[in-house]
This record gives sequence, C-alpha cells and structure tokens, in this order.
Amino acid sequence: MGDMDPHIFAVAEEAYKQMARDEKNQSIIVSGESGAGKTVSAKYAMRFFATVGGSASDTNIEAKVLASSPIMEAIGNAKTTRNDNSSRFGKYIQIGFDKKYHIIGANMRTYLLEKSRVVFQAEDERNYHIFYQLCASSSLPEFKDLGLTCAEDFFYTSQGGDTSIDGVDDAADFEKTRHAFTLLGVKESHQMTIFRIIAAILHLGNLEIQGERDGEACSVSSEDEHLSSFCSLLGVEHSQMQHWLCHRKLVTTAETLVKSMSLHQVENARNALAKHIYAQLFTWIVQHINVALHSTVRQHSFIGVLDIYGFETFEVNSFEQFCINYANEKLQQQFNSHVFKLEQEEYMKEEISWTLIEFYDNQPCIDLIEAKLGILDLLDEECKVPKGTDQNWAQKLYDRHGASQHFQKPRMSNTSFIILHFADKVEYQSEGFLEKNRDTVYEEQINILKNSKVKMVADLFQEEEAAPAVPVRKGAPRINVRSATPPFKAANKEHRKTVGHQFRNSLRLLMETLNATTPHYVRCIKPNDEKLPFKFDPKRAVQQLRACGVLETIRISAAAFPSRWSYPDFFNRYRVLMNKRDLSKNDKKQICQTLLKDLIKDPDKFQFGRTKIFFRAGQVAYLEKLRADKFRAATIMIQKTVRGWLQRAKYQRLRRAALALQRFARGHLARRWNLRRTRAAIILQKQYRMVRMRRAFLRVRNATLTIQAFARGMFVRRIYHQMLTEHKAAVLQKHVRGWLARLRLRRARARSAQHLKKLNIGMENKVVQLQRKVDEQNKENKLLNEQLSMLTSAHSSEVEKLKKELQQYQQSQRGDGKQLLSLQEEMEQLRMELERAHGEREVMEDSHGKERDLLRKRISDLEEENALLKREKEELNNSILYEFAQNTVEENTQMKKELEEERSRYQNLVKEYASLEQRYDNLRDEITIMKHTPGHRRNPSNQSSLESDSNNPSICTSEVGDTEDVIQQVEEIGMEKAAMDMTLFLKLQKRVRELELERKKLQAQLEKKEQESKKSQARDIPEIRGVLEESCGKRQELESENKKLKNELNELRKAIADHATQNNSCSDVQDSYNLLLNQLKSANEELEVRKEEVLILRSQIMKAAQQKETGKDMVKEKVMNFLSHISPILVETHWLKTEDWGYLNEDGELGLAYQGLKQVARLLEAQLQEQKREHEEEVEALRNEMDLMQEELEKQQQAFLQSLQLSPEAKVDFGLQQEITRLTNENLLFLGLMLGVFLTVSSVFQDLKELLEKLEKNEKKLKKQLKIYRKKVQDFEGDLCEWRSREGNMQMAVQRKEKDFQGMLEYCKEDEPRLIRNLITDLKPQAVSATVPCLPAYILYMCIRHADYINDDQKLNSLLTSTINGLKKVLKKHHNDFEMTSFWLANTCRLLHCLKQYSGEECFMTQNTAKQNEHCLQNFDLVEYRHAFSQLSIQIYQQLINVAETILHPMIVSAVLEDESIPGLSSVKPLGYRKYSSNSAEGDNNSYTLDEMIHQLNTFHSIMCDQGLDPEIIQQVFKQLFYMINAVTLNNLLLRKDVCSWNTGMQLRFNISQLEEWLRGKNLQQSGAAKTLEPLIQAAQLLQLKKKTSEDANAICSLCTSLMTQQIVKILNLYTPVNEFEERVTVTFIRNIQVNLKERNDPPQLLLDFKHVFPVQFPYNPSAITLDSIHLPASLKLDFLNKV
Repeated sequence: MGDMDPHIFAVAEEAYKQMARDEKNQSIIVSGESGAGKTVSAKYAMRFFATVGGSASDTNIEAKVLASSPIMEAIGNAKTTRNDNSSRFGKYIQIGFDKKYHIIGANMRTYLLEKSRVVFQAEDERNYHIFYQLCASSSLPEFKDLGLTCAEDFFYTSQGGDTSIDGVDDAADFEKTRHAFTLLGVKESHQMTIFRIIAAILHLGNLEIQGERDGEACSVSSEDEHLSSFCSLLGVEHSQMQHWLCHRKLVTTAETLVKSMSLHQVENARNALAKHIYAQLFTWIVQHINVALHSTVRQHSFIGVLDIYGFETFEVNSFEQFCINYANEKLQQQFNSHVFKLEQEEYMKEEISWTLIEFYDNQPCIDLIEAKLGILDLLDEECKVPKGTDQNWAQKLYDRHGASQHFQKPRMSNTSFIILHFADKVEYQSEGFLEKNRDTVYEEQINILKNSKVKMVADLFQEEEAAPAVPVRKGAPRINVRSATPPFKAANKEHRKTVGHQFRNSLRLLMETLNATTPHYVRCIKPNDEKLPFKFDPKRAVQQLRACGVLETIRISAAAFPSRWSYPDFFNRYRVLMNKRDLSKNDKKQICQTLLKDLIKDPDKFQFGRTKIFFRAGQVAYLEKLRADKFRAATIMIQKTVRGWLQRAKYQRLRRAALALQRFARGHLARRWNLRRTRAAIILQKQYRMVRMRRAFLRVRNATLTIQAFARGMFVRRIYHQMLTEHKAAVLQKHVRGWLARLRLRRARARSAQHLKKLNIGMENKVVQLQRKVDEQNKENKLLNEQLSMLTSAHSSEVEKLKKELQQYQQSQRGDGKQLLSLQEEMEQLRMELERAHGEREVMEDSHGKERDLLRKRISDLEEENALLKREKEELNNSILYEFAQNTVEENTQMKKELEEERSRYQNLVKEYASLEQRYDNLRDEITIMKHTPGHRRNPSNQSSLESDSNNPSICTSEVGDTEDVIQQVEEIGMEKAAMDMTLFLKLQKRVRELELERKKLQAQLEKKEQESKKSQARDIPEIRGVLEESCGKRQELESENKKLKNELNELRKAIADHATQNNSCSDVQDSYNLLLNQLKSANEELEVRKEEVLILRSQIMKAAQQKETGKDMVKEKVMNFLSHISPILVETHWLKTEDWGYLNEDGELGLAYQGLKQVARLLEAQLQEQKREHEEEVEALRNEMDLMQEELEKQQQAFLQSLQLSPEAKVDFGLQQEITRLTNENLLFLGLMLGVFLTVSSVFQDLKELLEKLEKNEKKLKKQLKIYRKKVQDFEGDLCEWRSREGNMQMAVQRKEKDFQGMLEYCKEDEPRLIRNLITDLKPQAVSATVPCLPAYILYMCIRHADYINDDQKLNSLLTSTINGLKKVLKKHHNDFEMTSFWLANTCRLLHCLKQYSGEECFMTQNTAKQNEHCLQNFDLVEYRHAFSQLSIQIYQQLINVAETILHPMIVSAVLEDESIPGLSSVKPLGYRKYSSNSAEGDNNSYTLDEMIHQLNTFHSIMCDQGLDPEIIQQVFKQLFYMINAVTLNNLLLRKDVCSWNTGMQLRFNISQLEEWLRGKNLQQSGAAKTLEPLIQAAQLLQLKKKTSEDANAICSLCTSLMTQQIVKILNLYTPVNEFEERVTVTFIRNIQVNLKERNDPPQLLLDFKHVFPVQFPYNPSAITLDSIHLPASLKLDFLNKV
C-alpha cells in the first residue's frame, strides 16, 4: 500500500503495523483548514481499524466505535461558510487493543464546543444538525408532544437564512442518529428526554420578552405558548421560570435583593441558559458514549485519532475562532517539534552525517497567546475586574504587545487586533470576548433546573465533585490519560476558572498525550474556498502546504531516515538472515553492520549511529520482505518433508492392502474355474436352443399372417358389396318418395282452389288491389334483382291481359269456371312469390345494414385505436431516443470534461514543476556567475523544450543541392580522386541504388496486390501488355545506357592513363579540369533524366494497378519479367561496382554515394506521400462540403421553426432579415473567394520570386567555388610529377566488403559532450532542412540503441540525462524563437515515439515491419525516461504556445475588430462617437490588417509542417491560437462602445469567414479551432439582429447559446445606432432578455480568460523509416560516430 498514491488507509495501516511491531502507542493527527475533510478522514481511519482489528468476541465493539460518528456529527457539527459539515468541537478518540491487537474498547475526549452557535448563526450558516433533524422529523407520532414545526419558525435555527443543505436529507440523518443511539445502548426513554431538551432549547429562543420603563425592566407573558412548552418539556415550574428569567438575586453581607434586568440583560441571560443546557447535554452524551465503548478487558495498547477543528478565518472572528486557531498553533508546534526538532536532535545525538534544515518555528506566536501577561492572561485579568470591558482589554493588548512581530493593530479600528498565525493573518473583534470567557449563568435559573421533575434533566445540573473515573487495571497503558473536560462543580464554583484557562489546560493534557505516543500526520488540503466539486486552486493549495510545513517535511523526508532500530532489537529480529559464522561473533554491532552491507548494496540507504541503525524510507519493508521470505522458505521445507513422509506412509499402507486383496482375489478365481466352465456350457446350450425355437416360431408366424391377410380381404369385400346394394335401394326409394310427395301436393292445391272459388265471389276488386301491390313491389324489386323485375313485369302484363279478358267476359257472359280457377291459382302463386321475395329483400337489407354499421363502427374503433397506438409508440420512441441521446451526451460530456480537467491539472503541475526547476537553475547560474564573472548575467527563462516526429517525411532534393555536396566532397578529398571517381559515382552508384529500390517497391506492391483480391484476370490484358511493352522498352534503354556508361568509364580510365604518361603543360591540366566539369554537368543531367524515367515507369504501373483490381497475376508476371530483364544489368553494374570498389571506398566517397541513393529514395517516397495526401485532401474537401451543406440545412430548418412561432408581422420582418443575411453572406463569400484568388496569385508570385533569388544565390556560390577549383587545379599541376613517380609503385587496392548497417551509432564516452553540442546545443534548423525530418531524434536513438546493445547502463543514463539537459539549455537560450521551439518539439516527440516504437512492447509494435522489430531495445526498459520526455514535451508545447501568442496578441484587435476589409463600411460611423483604434496611441505603424495576421498564421503552419511536427499537435496549436483570437476580440468588443454597431457586426462576420476559409484551406476543420470562434460569431450576429419586439428577444435567446447572459446584456447596453433611422436598445427589451435567460446557470463572468490553455495530447505516431536507411550529412560534423 505504501507504493500507491497517498491514502488515509495507508496512514492507518502504518500506525497499526508500528503498534504491532514496536509495541508502542500511536496517534493519528488529522489537521487542516476548515472544510478540508478532517472529519471524513478520521471516520475512514476508524473504519480501517474496525475492519482490520475487529473484535474477537461478540461484543461488536467496532460497530459501536463507528456508530459514535453519526451522533457526534449531529450534536457537534454545523454548516459554515467554509464547510457544510464543519466540526465545531475537537475530539480525541482513543481506540484500545488487546495483546492480539483486536479492538476491545474506546474512549473519547472533547475540546471547546462552540456554544455560541446555539443562539447565533452568521449569514448562510446553520445551527447544529440535531436541531434541523428533529424539526424535519416533527411529524412523527412520538414527537407530537414536542410542539415543533419547521426550522424556519424558530429563532435559533433561522438566523442564517437557508435552513437546508443541498444533497442532505435531515430526516434520513435523524434516523441514522437514533439507530446509533440504540446501538450504543442509550435507552429509548433517555433518547426521548434528549429530544425534549433540544426542543425546549428551540422554544426558549422564541420567548417574547416585553420591555417596560424604557427598557430598564421587562417581563414574559404567562400565556406565552413557547414558555409553557419549555417548562413542560423540562418539567420545571412555570411561574418560577417566568420570574427568574427577568430578575436576578444580589447577595450582600447584610441582605439579599431581587433586581429587575433590562431587555438586553434578559436576552443575554436567556441565551446563556440555552448555551449552558446544550453544553451539559453534550457532556452527558459524550460520557454515555464512553461508558458504552468501555471494556473490562485489559488494554495492551491504543491508537488515538485526533479530529480537531481546523484553522479558521471569517469576516467576523470572535473568541471561538481565537481558541480554535490557538489550538492549531499548538498542534503545529507539536508537528514541528516531532518532525524537525526531535528528528534532527536524534541525528545529532547519534552522530550521523546530517545537514540541519531550517524551518518556521511558531513558538513566539504561542508565547504571545499563553505566556505570562499574554493575551489569555490579560483576558482573565480583565474578567476579574468588576467593570471590565472589551475595549479596555483591547487597549491593554495594544499597550503590552504593540511591539510584537506577531501582533498588529488595525488602522481603522480601536476594538480589533491582528495576530499573525502560522497559516494566515487573522483579525479578531474584541466584542464579546469577556462575556464568552466568563460564560456566566445565573444561579437561580440553574436551581430551577435542578428541581426538575424529569430525572435526567435534574441529573444534568447536579453537583459533582469529580467526573466519573473509568477503572484502570494494572499494566494498562503506559500513558496516564486524563480527561480533557473539567469536572462539573456547583453553580457558584463552576465559573471561577475561565473558558480560556480551561481550554489551555485541556490543550496541555492533549500535548502530553501526543508527545508520549508515536504521531502520524494527515494533512487535509482544501482544493478551493467556494465548496465546489472538481475545482482545484493551485495557489490556495500551495499556501496551505507551505503554512503547515509540508514542504519542509518533504525536504527532511527526502534526506532523513524515518526508520530506526537499536542494535539489540535489530539483532533479535533479523538474526534469521545471518549465517552461522557471523552469529559466532560476540560483537552484535559488528554483526549488524556486516549483515546490512551484504543485504543493502547502496550505503546511502542506511547509516550506523552510536546506539541505533537509521534507515531511509522503504528499507525496513525490504528487510521485512527478506525475513518473511526466509521464514516462508523454511516453512515450505518443513511442510514438504512432513507431507512427503505422510504420503509415503499412506502409499505403503495402500500398497500392502492392495497386495492382500490381489492375493485373496486370485485364489478365489482359481477355485471358481470349474464353475465358470460349467456356466459357459449352459450358456452355449441356451443360445443354441433359443435360435432353433425362434426359427420355428418365425415360420408359424409368417404362415398365420398370410392366412389372416386373405381372410380379412374376403370379409371386407363382402361388406363393401352389401353397402353398395343398400345404397342403390336407398336411391330408388328417394326418387319414388319424391314423386309421391309431388303428387299429393298437386292434389292439395286443386282442392284449395275450388274451395276459394265458392267462398270468394267478388274477387275482381281484390285482383285490382293485388295488381297495384304487384306494381309497387316490382318498382322496389328493380333495384335489387334485375331478373326478378323482368319476371314481375312479364307477370303484370299477363295479369293485365287476363284482367281485360275477365272484364270482357263479365260484360258478355260468365266464362267457364275452370278457366277462372286457373287464373286465380296463378295470381295467388304470383302473390306468394312476390311476398316471399319482398320479405327476403327486407331481411337482406336489414342484415346488410346492421353488418355495415357494425363494420363501420369496428373500423372506426380500430382506426382510432391504431392511431392512438401509433401516437403512443412515436412518443415512447421519441422519449426513449431523446433520453438515451441526452444521457449519452451528458455522460460523454462529463467524462470528457473530467478527462480534460485531469489532464489540465496534470499539465499545470508539470508547468509549475518546470517553472520551479527553471527558477532553481537560474539561481544556480546566478550564483555561479557572481562567483566567477560578477559583471555578466544571463536572462532567465522559465521555458523548456520537447519535440515530436511525423509519419510523412517531406524530403526535398535538387540538382543544386547535389552539386553542392559533390563540390564539397571535391574540396575535402582532393582533385585527383574526384577526377577519377566522380562520374562513376554519379552515373553508376545512384543508378544501381535506384534500380534496387524500385525493385523492392515493386515486389512489395506485388505481394500486397496478391493478398487483396483474386478475381477476374483477363479484363485488362491489353493495358497490361502495353505496360509490359513499355517496360521492355525501358529495359532496352537501360541496357543501352549501361553499355554507354561502361564505354565512358573505359574512356575515362584511358584518358587518366594518357595524362599520367604524358608530361603536358598547364594547358593539358586545364583541359582535364574542363573535362571533369563537363562530365560533372552531364552526370547531373543524366541523373535527373533517370529519375524522371523511374518515376514515369512507377506511375504507369501504379496507375494500372489502381484503375482495376483485377489482373494481379498478370501484373506479377510482368514485374517478374521486368526484374528478370533488369537482373543482367544489375549483375553487370554490380561487377563494375565491385571492380572499382577500391576507388570508390578509398577516400570516403562511399558515404556520398549512399547519400545520393537516399535522395532518390526520398524523392520516390515524397511522390507516394504527395499522392496519398492529395487523395486525402479531396476526400476531406468532399466531407467538408457535406458538413457545410448539412449545417446550412440545419440553420434553415431552425430559422423556419423560429418563423412558425412568430406573429405575421414578425414573420415578414424575420423573412426580410433572413434574406438580407443570406445575400450579405453570399457577397462576403464572393469577396472572400476573390480575395483568396488574389492571395493565391500573390503567394505564387512570391514563391517564384523566392525561387529566382535562390537560383541566383546558388549561381553566385557555384562561381565562387569554381574559382576555388581553379586554384586547386594549379596546385594539382605541382603535384602531378610526384603523382607520376608514385604511379609505378602503386599496388592493386584491396577490396573491402561493406558490412550490413544495423541502425546503431557508436561513440566514445569522451565524445558525449561533443555529440550533444553538435547535435543539440549548436544545431540550427536550417542545417538539416534538406534531410529526413527529425534527423537529430533518429541519430540520438541510434546512439541509445548502441548503448543498449552493449548493455552499458551508465552510458545510456548519461546520454539521456545530457540530452534532456541540452534540450532545456537550448530552449532556454532561444525562448522567443518560434522556429527553434517548433523544431525541438518535433524532434523530442519523434525521440519519444522511437522509444515507444522500439521498446519491445506489443501495443507499440503493431505497425512495425520485420526490419524495424529487429531494431528494438533488448536490455533496458526506458519507461521512466519516456515519462520524462513526455513531461518535457508538455513544457515545450507550452513554450511554443506562449511564443505564438506573444507574436499574435498585438495583431488581433486591429486585424479582426478594426480592419475594414469590406468597401463602403468605413464611411459609416456610430452617431455621437468618433472612430477609435486600440493602437492609435502607438501610431499607425503598429496597426495590422487581417491579411498580415493570416500571413503570420501561414508562417506558423509552414514552419511546423516543414519540421515534421505531428498533424494532431498542429491542430491543437491552432485551436489554442484561435481561442485566444476569440477571447481577445470578444473582450475588446465588450469593453468598447464605439465598435458595438451594425457595421462592426457585418465587418466582424466577414473577417471571421476569412479565418474559417483559411482553416478549410489548411485542412484544420477537425481541430476544433472553428468551434472556439462560435461566441464571436454569435456576438456579430447579435449586432445585426433586430432588437424591438418580444419575438426578437426570443430569437436572440435561441441564437446566442455560446454567449453568457452578462455578455449579451453588455453588448445590448453598448449597442450604438449607425444613423438616425436606427434606435437604441430599450431598457424593456434588455429586461425581457434577462427574464428569458434567467434559467441559464451561467457563471458570473463577463470577460473570457484568454490565458486559458487547453490540455495537450501527444498521440503515438510510429515512423515508417528504418534506422539502417538514415544518412548522416557531413554538415553535422559527426565524423566521430561509427556505424555498427
């Protein structure tokens, strides 16, 4: 646990272990300011002891110890302005342990309860928690008799204002308090009495005291309900209490007088009585807690936990704060005495090497308070004076201690005094000191309480000669602990000793207890003074650390020896670690010294004193581990032997038993042999008989089944024939019976017709009526059935005919009866059919109507239910989605915020550490300078540096650069070697290297394409054949070029041989020199041509591969053919290279050849990176366009929704306003585009101009070098003769094979300062601008890798330490240079990435190649150095931000706010104001335009990109810079009235759009820089919006979401009309805005903090460059490094 972060459990564990190990009593002193967390820390410490040292019996004493905390917090804690749960008393809890270190009991002592809080609370403070808990639970049935209501109704609980605490449930806390009382054994009756006393105190505070005779006398009404409640709750007489509350008794020698008291005196007496009652109740509860925690078991040792009030300072500080701060002074003195004085005296006594540490001693301040004639003595003396006053006491303090350095008198007060405490300077008001020190309570009131009917109330105020003592057994603790609470005496004696005197004595007893134990300190640091979570004030924390001596403690702990052993104790405990030879010696001191030298190799970890051995932190734990390991090994050996013996004995018993069983079993089996043989025979017979019988059974069964089948078939067929016959008979019967039935029916109808003829004579009229009915029914039936209508009409026509015939027949004569009968029958039949059809129609219509109504009703019900379900479903889905999205967003926002705050806090600590370290370096440098050169001083700097790398190395090569390198080599090695090997180097070596590199890249691409896809191969055969033909042509050209190079080489050799044999004049030398220059020039041209050819060939192959994903096998065949054709060229070239190897490597030209190869590789890699970057830029541009369109769509939707909520007139105005804004944005965008085009053309022209200047400069340089060569040629002429004489004696050069470069650089230890100087201190960024980005980082890592390879830890540590120190020095020197800071930030980050990439950890090796994995570190783990480089990176990043902000800050206001980029707006000015410029006082030369600021941003961006800084870090840099631009501009806008106008808003919006366009042009949209400008954009829109109606106010509130309420109101107040047509913003409109924004919880802050720095993140970016491909340029002067 000691290795983890500081925790209260670690301190408790250390105290518990020391008590068990050293058998000494321990104390844990929890200290700190009010609200720092002392009470909670003490509770956690007791919880630890209760868990670790739980009771061994069933007494549950540890639960009782923990249960005392809720009770003491309820009756002793209250809310203050500093803390919501502030302890208003001090307590020392003494937890007792037995010999087995189990908790057996506890004891509690309290100090100075703040009684004045019972009757008075300051603003925003509360009384003790128990009052509010009881009021919150007043509705319970058992508390109905108390007469309580809410806390706001009582004077003693409502003086502070708000009676509640956020997040605290007083009713729930009251239940916990009652449960704790029950757990500690307090009876239910006693609990109710306690609550009655507390309620009585509340009623006492609400007494209405009525003044009489101008306040000289007063009285309390007998009908006062609060007085009645007070008397009934405490069980005292109503009349006596009413009388003595307003009168007091004066006792003289002659008589006793009763005198009335004034209104002020009565109120003071009432308050004094309330405080005394609560104090006595507090003492009674503490005593009963101690009785409950007491144990009769013998106490072996104890651990005390001191939780005392912290240092306090309020606006009004009185007697309580004085005593509290006095107690903290005593505790601080004890801390100093233990940590500093006693510790250092012990070191001096033991005569060990030690340097004394100075520390702050607060003894003078304590003497000022408690010494003779100190503040307390003068206070007691003034209390004894009959008419002593606070003013007289204050005057005595001024006279007595005015000259003390810890005492001051305020300038504007004669009743206050200031004491300089160890933590802070506190001003005390002397008013009330004498009254609180006397603590006067009238005897008459106490006598009334003594006579109470309630036994517990009477016992509280009875006389006691001494406090109840707890019995102590023999051999109990070595410390005689006395009670800190003075014994309660009679009323006339208890106030002889003042409160200050009692408190001083209790502190003295506490100091004796603490000094007799081993103290452990817990320093609680208060993060802020606002009681806010997740807010840390560093200055406030440092102030507390410095005040409580923690900084000095850290110093002494780092250099001190916290653990110590006497020689005998050490010998007895660790003798198990000694060998027999050492134990045979008699000198124990010598034995201990020998043992420690063998076990602890570092002699600085311990020291030998005269009688003790001193250890540094952690060493005793190490020895304990060795001792435990020794015991564990011995235990394991004993266990192993015993367990082996037991297992062997068990095995032997089992073996003997197994042998016996086998013996008996085998004998039994032998006896049963005959039985087995007989049984086998029986089984064989059984099986044979079974088979025979089964076969017979199967034959009978098959025959039976056959017979059954035929018989059943016969029976079924018989049944079928019978059924068929019966069916035919049934059919005949059916037809016969039908015919008979029809015959009977006809006869019945004939009989019915004749009968009707006789009965109905006047049938004609009935026939007419029936005819009418038939017509009506026919009309109705036409709609239902067309056929029925046709039949009805036919029948009606027939009826008409019959009617006419009937009429004719009646007129002429009566016709035949038979004819009439037939007609009547037909009519009757037709009538019946019509009636049946009509009935069926009605039934069908009714049923149809009912079904239709039911269906319609059902459909409507289903539709309504479906709609309701849909609405509910949509509402539920929307609510779920909204809640889920809101919760997710809130959780993500909270986590990001916590992460950012934690990262910001860590980086601030790093920054503070760097500043302190820098300050220390500066002081050390100044001291050194003062000693040696007093007249010279260095400018201090608080900056440090670090670097990063880039995955996209931008490598530039040029013909001029190559030529310069070649010419430089010529100067170094001489003209004779350059003339022979220059053309060969430029034409052969680079060409071979290029072809090898191209082959490797093609092979890698081929393998990648084979893995991706294996689809159709024949689609692109023509294209691939074309590429193959082009490749063959290129191959032929390369072969011809190779032959041409061979011929030129032979010609060159022949020319050199001819020159060597002939003795020519100076003209011949001049010709050879010219030939050399021509060959050099032609070689450069050929090099460029070959580079272009390789690039063209590569681009064609890549194009074919990108267009189609198919045909990979054809590509493979083509590439293999190409490689097979090129291989002869490579062989021939290699032969040439081998043949002339001696010439190439003879004088160091091989390095130059390697550089040329690298330049070609860089060019190819740059082309690849450029293509990749262009593709990513196109994709990013498309995404940005989509985002912009999406944002525009959202804005339009938001505007549409806003317009729907407005009135018709407001809609028209809003629409016009939106249209004006749209047109304005389009015009601004057009102007921005035109300006961008102009800037682009200007930048191109500027680039061309710079290129021209560079070419001219190179030309001049070449001319100068040409003159140097001419001079060297003249020198060459003199040496020519000597060269010819040596030619005959020349021998063949021995060719040396080059070893493979493993990516390591070796150097001597003596060259380390030279390496740091050349690579860091004196290095300029321009010196490595044409090489691999972050080249110094790669070189340093290769040196680190070599130190790891040879396993030299000292060399490795020295190199890394020197690197860090060198980086700090160079950045301290160039603390204002942006380019230098950016350069080393890139290199430091790249070195950090290399340490991660090659660390061997799997999480960092996912993107490594096989070659890169071979370069990993093998012997050392550099995690700590990685952490150091990470901190250094943060410091360099902060320095980079500071430098950039220093450059940009003067430009911001004039460029963004005052620059008038839009024509036409400059002539319009606000009415009544002249144009104001922030730079007018400085002159026009210091004003900047927006173009200049953008140019500066371009400069920053190009510098960081060129130096290979990570893109993520670049984005964070510009996010920080744009935040500063936003903050500075917005702050200036809020402070200037002349710029708050519509024109400024238009101009500001245009300038912001230019900055956003610049971000899009640099692909920095994802950096979050544009989001930081959102407040400024909304401020510009606020200036342009309409500001009249309530709809405008709502639109402003919904739009300005990033601006705070105060900022919106400030801009509206400062808004100035441009012309007479525009009006100022009315006060009503501003108030409407404030009402709408009232729900926001914005901080009360107007201006933005432009110094705020976002926490930086360094993402891991591995490099694709292998170490063996790194080239060391000669310009770095690192020739002392050897490649390995």
